[in-house]
Amino acid sequence: MNVAVIVAASTPAALAAKRATSTIPIVIAASGDPVASGIVASLARPGGNITGQTIMLGEVAVKRLELLKEAVPSLSRVAVLWSALNPVYGPILNDMERAARRVKVQMKVFPVRSPDEIAPALARVKGSHCDGLYIFEDAVFRSSTAVMDFATSARLPAVYGSSEFVAKGGMMSYAPDTPELFRHAAIYVDKILRGAKPGDLPIEQPTKFELAVNLKTADALGITIPQPILLRADRVFP
Repeated sequence: MNVAVIVAASTPAALAAKRATSTIPIVIAASGDPVASGIVASLARPGGNITGQTIMLGEVAVKRLELLKEAVPSLSRVAVLWSALNPVYGPILNDMERAARRVKVQMKVFPVRSPDEIAPALARVKGSHCDGLYIFEDAVFRSSTAVMDFATSARLPAVYGSSEFVAKGGMMSYAPDTPELFRHAAIYVDKILRGAKPGDLPIEQPTKFELAVNLKTADALGITIPQPILLRADRVFP
């Protein structure tokens, strides 16, 4: 198509774009860890034809787990749903395991490779005796309401990777502000179209994070969200 710039929305998209071209500039809107994923050489000087943003997924994933434990102090076993085809999640699970031990929570991991595998994975979660649910942000879960429906029916407190879920009835989420990431991606596209080289533009890290809580859902689960979390929350759904 002879395009001037490619915008890649995620780590898998960025990897696919990198395989497709080493000459067309690529701007990543949101990547978990572009260095660990092999997308760029470094955050400060990515080099080549790629730049963009990282969502610092390792740090965010750990923080999200800590917030779930803070919201539900009695939590002891957390089921983690993750997309097994996304290469960024493997190392992050190791970080989460260390964090889980620190907050005295046992993690049980349930991989999902496609939307068709969500229901079987949730059936395994149901038999796992977990008392909390953690859902990674990933396109494989975005188009399905099955996870939220399951969390409600199984009476499991859950933390999500987007406030979209909380607005629809999920209990809590913590994540970088996604619209802000895409606005910054547009700024980088503009700079490249004006002559900047993508390899000279540093990979940016998010500066705005969003904590969202749904009080109605928490109340239905018999959970009182601690005041310190409510005071830090950017969005509270009554």
